[in-house]
Amino acid sequence: MARSRTRAPRRSFGAIRQLPSGRWQARYPGADGLLRAAPETYETKREAEIFLAQVQADQSRGDWIDPTAGEVLFSEYAKRWIDERGVAATTEELYRRLLRLHLEPTFGDQYVNAISPAKVRTWRAERRKATGATTTAKSYRLLKGIMQTAVEDDLIRRNPCFIRGAGREDADERPVATVEQVFALAEAIGIRWRLMVLLGAFASMRPEELAELRRSDIDLDAGSVRVRRAAPELNTGRRVIGDPKSRAGKREIMLPGFILLDVRRHLEWFAQDGPDGLVFVGERGAALRGTTFGRKWRKARDAVGMPEEFRFYDLRHTGNTLAADTGAKLKDLMVRAGQSSERAQLIYQHSTKAHQRKLADDIDADVRRQRAAGRIPGAAAAPQGIAALLAGSGGAVRAR
Repeated sequence: MARSRTRAPRRSFGAIRQLPSGRWQARYPGADGLLRAAPETYETKREAEIFLAQVQADQSRGDWIDPTAGEVLFSEYAKRWIDERGVAATTEELYRRLLRLHLEPTFGDQYVNAISPAKVRTWRAERRKATGATTTAKSYRLLKGIMQTAVEDDLIRRNPCFIRGAGREDADERPVATVEQVFALAEAIGIRWRLMVLLGAFASMRPEELAELRRSDIDLDAGSVRVRRAAPELNTGRRVIGDPKSRAGKREIMLPGFILLDVRRHLEWFAQDGPDGLVFVGERGAALRGTTFGRKWRKARDAVGMPEEFRFYDLRHTGNTLAADTGAKLKDLMVRAGQSSERAQLIYQHSTKAHQRKLADDIDADVRRQRAAGRIPGAAAAPQGIAALLAGSGGAVRAR
C-alpha cells in the first residue's frame, strides 16, 4: 500500500518559494492585500521565513513602511513640500534658491527612499568645500525638514539627516558701530536718509519695517513708533507687504528724545502726505527700493571708513548693545528689538510701557553726554529754504 505524502501546513502570512537558481524568495501582502516580493532573495528558506516574520510583526505594530511608497522623485516632493509650508515670501524665496542651487543637483533625480545617511554625509562634505559652512547649514536644515515630513508621510522609516550640529550656523560676530560712527553715517548718507540710519540704530528697527513705516505709526506726543507691518523686498524687486518678521515684531518703540527733532523735520520735508503716507520714499516719491538705498548706504559706509561687511541691518546691534548697557531686563530688550521666544516669555518678567520709556530715556541721556563732550554732531541741518521757515516759527515744526 502506497504511503501518503504529508502536505506542509499552509502558511498564514505571505509565501515562500525556491527559485530555479536555488535561492529562496519571500513574498508578503502589502496594504492592498497583493503579494509583493522582498527586496532581495535568500540563501536559505529559514532566512526567508525570518524576513516574513519581521514584516508581519511590523505590520501588526503599525511600524511597517511600504518600500515602494518612497519611490517619489526628491525634486517633485521637495517642491510640493515648499508649496504646502505657507511660509513668508522671503522664506519661500530662500527655500527655492537653496533647493535649486544646493539640493537638486545631488538629490533631485533620486527617489526619496534612496537618500541614505552616507549620501547625505558625502553631499554635506562637498557643499562645505564649495559654498562654506553657513549656506551648507541652511541647506542641511531644509533637507532635514523635507525628509522628516517624508517620515511622517510614511514614505521612509527614518530621517537620513542626523549629523550632529550640521544645521547649526556658527556665523562670525557681526560688527557693532559706535555712537560716533552712527552719527557719521547719518551725516554722510544725506538728509533724506538720515532718519533711517538713526531709527535703525537707536530704535533697533529692521530695514523692512522702516520701508513700510507710515505717518500714523508715529506718535510725536508719546515719542514713540509703532511697528505694525513690514515690506521686505525679494530678489525680483517685488515688495511683499505683511506682518513683521517675528510674532513679537508688532510693537511700540519708545524713542530717545534726541531723535524727535529729526523725526519732525523728516515728516515735514520728505514723508508722503496723509496719515497713511509712507515715511521713507525715494527722491521721486515712490516706495523705498533696496537697490537704490543700497548704493547710497555703501557710499556713506565707505566715506565713513566702515568695513565692507558692515550692513545696514548691523545698526540694530548698536541699538541693542546701547540698550543692554543701560541695565535693561532681557524681556525689555526683546520687546524693543521685536525678538520672539516663547521660553523667554515664560521665564522673564513682563516689559511695561514705563520700562520701555525709561530705556529710551537712558539711551537719550547717554547720547546727550557724548554730544556735550563734542564727540558727535547735533541734529540735522535744514536744507536751504527751510531754515528761514524754522527760524520764523521759533524752531517748531508741525508734523502733518
